[in-house]
Amino acid sequence: MEAAEKALRSTYAEWLTALVENDADRLAEFVTADWVFVGERGITPGALFLELVRSGELSHSAMAAVGEPRIRVHGTTAVLSVRVVNTAHYRGQTVEADEWTTDVFILDDGGWRCELTHLTTVAQD
Repeated sequence: MEAAEKALRSTYAEWLTALVENDADRLAEFVTADWVFVGERGITPGALFLELVRSGELSHSAMAAVGEPRIRVHGTTAVLSVRVVNTAHYRGQTVEADEWTTDVFILDDGGWRCELTHLTTVAQD
């Protein structure tokens, strides 16, 4: 396994841990200043996500990758795709999610930072 792929796997595992710990400051270390989510409702600023976690309006009690991520590194940009199951708590409601995620990472002086997260709900057959 090449060094960049190994570093991305480690970064992603630490990111999932920070999500379950609901540590907004730690989560912010894994993303760029203009990180966004892309989903069924369009583009959402990642800063809003961090603000919701910081306020306690959004938390996670479970977050796990299903299988090994597909990682492709192209110089200082990388794409990581993996299925993730999680349990979130948003404004008093529990939300169980099973999603395919694709994250675009940028390499900077501080390491790999996520620039974009795309979420797609797994189809229930």
